[in-house]
Formats: sequence, structure tokens, C-alpha cells
Amino acid sequence: MKKFLLPFCLFAFLPLNATEVKSPNGNVVLNFNVEEGRPTYTVDYKGRHVVLPSHLGLELAKDKHASKGLDETDLMDGFTLQDEQTCEFDETWQPIWGETRDIRNHYVEYAATLSQKWRSAPPKASNGVRLQPRVHERHIIIRFRVYDDGIGFRYEFPQQPELNYFLIKEEKSEFAMTGDHTAWWLPGDYDTQEQETQESKLSEIRGRMKEAVNWGNSSVAVFSETGVQTSLQMKSADGLYINIHEAACADYATMHLELVDAQTTALTTELGGGTNAYTPNPASSSYPLPKPFTFVSHLTPDATGLKGAMQTPCETPWRTVMVSDDARDMLSSNLILNLNEPCKLEDTSWIHPTKYCGVWWEMIVGKSSWNYTDEFPSIKLDNIDWTKVKPNGRHGANNEKVKRYIDFAAKNGLDQVLVEGWNVGWEDWANMWKRDVFDFVTPYPDFDIDMLNKYAQSKGVKLLMHHETSSSTQNYERHLEKAFQLMNKYGYDAVKTGYVGDIIPRGDHHFSQSMNNHYLYVVKEAAKHHIMVNAHEATRPTGLCRTYPNMVGNESARGTEYEAFGGSRPDHTCILPFTRLQGGPMDYTPGIFVTKLSEWSDNTSWARITLAGSLALYLTMYSPLQMAADLPENYEKFDDAFQFIRDVACDWDDSRYLEAEPADYITVARKAKGTDNWFIGGKCDENGHLSTIKLDFLDKDKKYECTIYADAKDAHYETNPQAYVITKKTVKAGQTLKIKEAPGGGFAVSLIAK
Repeated sequence: MKKFLLPFCLFAFLPLNATEVKSPNGNVVLNFNVEEGRPTYTVDYKGRHVVLPSHLGLELAKDKHASKGLDETDLMDGFTLQDEQTCEFDETWQPIWGETRDIRNHYVEYAATLSQKWRSAPPKASNGVRLQPRVHERHIIIRFRVYDDGIGFRYEFPQQPELNYFLIKEEKSEFAMTGDHTAWWLPGDYDTQEQETQESKLSEIRGRMKEAVNWGNSSVAVFSETGVQTSLQMKSADGLYINIHEAACADYATMHLELVDAQTTALTTELGGGTNAYTPNPASSSYPLPKPFTFVSHLTPDATGLKGAMQTPCETPWRTVMVSDDARDMLSSNLILNLNEPCKLEDTSWIHPTKYCGVWWEMIVGKSSWNYTDEFPSIKLDNIDWTKVKPNGRHGANNEKVKRYIDFAAKNGLDQVLVEGWNVGWEDWANMWKRDVFDFVTPYPDFDIDMLNKYAQSKGVKLLMHHETSSSTQNYERHLEKAFQLMNKYGYDAVKTGYVGDIIPRGDHHFSQSMNNHYLYVVKEAAKHHIMVNAHEATRPTGLCRTYPNMVGNESARGTEYEAFGGSRPDHTCILPFTRLQGGPMDYTPGIFVTKLSEWSDNTSWARITLAGSLALYLTMYSPLQMAADLPENYEKFDDAFQFIRDVACDWDDSRYLEAEPADYITVARKAKGTDNWFIGGKCDENGHLSTIKLDFLDKDKKYECTIYADAKDAHYETNPQAYVITKKTVKAGQTLKIKEAPGGGFAVSLIAK
């Protein structure tokens, strides 16, 4: 890894009025000031306002265990600017896997050290004489990094006598927008991101909230009528694309955003109520309400209701604002990754991008089951002799079927085979309050773990482990070491973890500080065993895969499985790259060819995508972990189209976003790592799209064998999803391809250098 640092760092004691900090190319301008004791910032882009004056700070909770006087006031106001430091940094680093071979990390950094003083009530001496009031002083640092495509800021807390241990009641970072932007948002929820993205004006969020919530999810905790999740993508009336998210969220709660205005009220019982009801702090606070269209950070609580327990020295995650006048810049930005720490693993040679298939889709659809028997209403693992249990005849993870998938993977160049439902305990796993669910080491009688792994290895294929925790985190951590030892014994090098249901210990939430610590603990422990992790139902990524690149994938959004639960809108995959994928890759599990599930099962759902559109997802939905999710027999019906899945890479030297508009269309070209071969994918919404692709990114000295997988003229995601055409020709740099995408469709192109 090579770094190129500028040879200077400027330190200055600047005046107390607003400080201006410009990005390296001058497009992004940050202004910071301490206004009547409150830290305040603004952001401009190319002379246009992006973030209006917005306050920063944290509201602290009273700690009954704290020493007297240490938590007498919030970290909200009463600040003076004590010191300012500015420097410029420039490096180029190489990710272990990614969309590009090289990533430039170039920013101007500004750090403001703030001092807060207050007086506590004077104590009485033993002789009854009142002593002088005690003066307390605390210091925090607010650090900004200003990039050409946005900013990041975080709070830092040096170790100090008056700020040692402290509890966070709420973080109060504001993001004041300039107007009633169009927004692509998910309902704010402490436990699930498996929602369908909403598109509306900011002023319409409140009215859309109830219908926007996926109330049928296994765990739902909506906190406000105007609360939304990050990454939040917006577009202003004058054509600015603005994205708010966070980076490097470790040992801290996941951040949501609440649109705060004078109308903000507690959630009604109809909308959720109970323990999830939220009364906004500003309404009962001495602090003034923010301006209209202002988002205020809202952290996920733990089981006690607190938002964070901190010990100095420490810092928060970075809060990020990305901005551009070109939607393609949103997709190509590396701001989130750059705000994370460099890789902490000394040896990364065992980490590799992976293409896989698996015994999964038929169970999601309902044709097969995860559980081995229907004989018991509930089970205790230690009380059952599984060799004497009556099988239900529908168990998917059986030897014969797994061998079929291994053969298919070997024949088609797929690296691994995922098998879900292999281990005992699935009979009553969905009881969301059951603590001891799985042991992660005991297979069902019809899954011969030793034989199947030997068979897979003889075919040059590996099995991909599955650990569904049922959100019983203590149970998982208790069994984790033995589970990873079993994986090492049989040669597994990747695990898909799952967190379905309400968190146990009871009362905690999926995105709390304690749960974020759990997810990272699993990743770190897996690294010790040279195991890659693909977590489902975990918190949304914030770029930590740079620091721990064995975190090769996450679900953390509404994935392909929902095509079996009623479906997702055609524009769903044209939004996720602007939102969920900003923090890291998604295991979307693409590749559904037979979209009408009733053709091979009793499920009446259907995927709202064409076959060519399914191929496009391998490019537009970036991940180093890509699944061919459909059944082998379904792929065999369309073997010529499946050739693209065989050919497409999972790791890249270069990526060029050629066309993009949120929720409408995305076209991207990627160069396979270590080769001269390019692949292009285009995906559109229900309106269709005519894509014009200039091949000016190709090597001018080469010719390419071009294979185009496109929607047929009469293709349509509703009426004719499997209509596609394959065209082959020779192309070179400078030529143009024009490809028509059907409603809900797309295309895929392979360009193999001759």
C-alpha cells in the first residue's frame, strides 16, 4: 500500500468569527463558527447553499454513578473556541477488493477545539461557611474533513478529569436543508431496513409514514412520524444531489435523522405507540427549534433507553454530507470509505471475492423447508435423538440436493455453495424470544457434513457456512469459537450470518451501540480464523469494510427474497445504489430468471424485473460477493443467458458510471481486475430507458469481442419478462452502443479484449 502525503500541514490560530475551509478544488466550502456559545456550520457547493446554519452538540443523560459535578450540563452550548487547526492530506490507497484498484483520499481538515465552563453550587464547609463556587471546564474537538464531493465531521472527546465516563441521551447534529427537496427515504426504524424506498418531498414525509412502514417485518420499531434512515438521498429544485449518511460507526449507535418542525409530536398508538413512541426533545427543550426542513440526528437506543455509554478518549462516527450537480458522482464517491481507518489485518491473502449459488431460493419461495421435522411444537437441543426423529420430507439441506448444487457450481465456475437449514434447531427458531436456539455445529441426520465437504473439495468448490442467530446474540457469542473451529476443520472460509427477529437480550435493538459492537466482534473473531463474513439483518454498513476487509458483504436492506413475499417495485434497484450501497456492498442475491414463481412452486408472487434486467444487477448492485440465486434447473432453461453470470467478474480495477438518475436508471462499466476485459450493466425503472454508451473508456489499441444481452422488443417486466436477445460483434474504442431497456428491464454487455 502506497501513500502520498503532502509535505506540509498548516496550523493557525484564527479569529473567533466564522472560519472558511475550502476543499482541494474549491468546489465545497465549509464555514464554522461558535454562535452564542453553540457550534454552527454551513456547507456550500460551487457557490450554492447546501447546508444552512446548523448547530452541533450532544445532550447528556444524568449518570447516578458519576462523581458529583461531572454531568451538570449538556455538550450543547456555553462553548468558546479555544483553538483551530487546518491541514491538507493526500494519499492513494489500494483496497483489498473493490470497484477500483486505486482510491484517492484527498481532503482539507479543520479541527476546532471548544471549551465549556460552568459553575456548580458552592459546597458548605464543615463550619457552615459557604465556599466559593467550583468552576468546571471540559473540552471537545469537532473535526471536519472537506472533500471535493462533500464533508465529514465528528465529535472527539480527549481524556480529561471533567469528562471521563458519560452517557448520551441524544446527539443533536443538525442538517438544515435549503428547501423542500425531493427525497428517497426509508422510515426511521431501530430494527429493520427491509422497507421499500419512498420518493416524496420533505414536507410529505409525515403524511407518507404510516403506509411506508413494512409492518409485517419480523421486528419493527418506528420512532417518529418524520424519522428516516440514512443513507438519505435528496435532489434540490436547482439540481443538486445531496446525500446524508455516516462513516466508521464503531462502538456507537446507528444514526437516524428526524425532520424536526413545530408540528413534530409523539407517535400515536396507531403508528406504533408503546415503548417505541417518541416525544421529540426540542419541543420541551430550552433550545430553539431548527429551521423548516432541518434534520436532527437521532440515535438508536439500547435496552435501557440510552443512546450511548462513552469513556474518554473516544469519538463518534463521522457524519457525512455528499453533494454534486451530477448524479453519477454520488455513485462513484469514495468519501465514506476514505473516512474509515486503513486495513487493520496484517494478512489479507485469504480474502477473495466470491461467486456462489445455494440451497436457499426454494426455501424462501416455500417449496422446501429449513426444518428437518414437523414432529415437535418446540425443541431443546440436548433432549432429542435426531436419528429417531421422523423427517418431514421437505427439508432442503439434504445430501442429494446439496450434491446437485455442488455439481452445478463446479460445471459453471462458481466458487461456493451456500446451504441454509443444515444445522439442528430450525423447528422453532422463529419463536423470537427463544434464547438457546442453535449450537452451530450439529448437522441434521440428512446432512453429512464430512462427506459433503470432501465431495465439494473434489470438485474444486467450497461450501459457504450459514449461521442464523435468531437475534440471540449471547447464544451466538457463546458458541462462536467452536463454530469457527468447525469451519476451519472442514475448509469453510465464509459465513453468512443472520439476525431475524427481536434482539435477545430482550429490549435491545438491531442498531444500538451494543449490537454494533456485537457485529464487529464477530467480524474480528472471524478474521482470526481467516473467515469472511456476510451479515444479514445487521446494521447498515458505514465503510468499515476498509478497516476489516473480511466483511465482504451485508444484506441490511430489502433484498431479492422480497420477490417471494409480494415483490418490490421495478425502481427499487435503481435507488439502492444511491442509498444503501453508499456505506458498502450489498448481498442482494440477484439472478432470478424465472420471475413468475408459480411456474415451479405454489407461490403466486412474481419478480418485477426482466431476465436481462437480472443480469444487469451483477454490475449495478456492486458486491465482491455475488449469488446466482435461482435454481439450477431454471438456469439450464436459459443457458445462453447464464453465460454472462459465468463470465462476469466480482472484483474490479476500474468503474465508470456512464448514466444515472435516482430511481430511474443506472449504467456502469467495470474493468475486471488484472485483465483488459470490461463489463457493462444498465438497469431502469418501470418506464424503460434508451441507453447511449460511448466506448471511449476502452483501450485504443485493442479490439473487443462484444456480447450484448438485451431486452427483446416486446419484453416487459409484467407481460413478457423472459424475452431477451443476444448479439455478438467486434467493437473498439470510440464507438457507441445504443440499447433499449424495457420497462423494468436492463441489459448486460461483456467486452473481451482480443
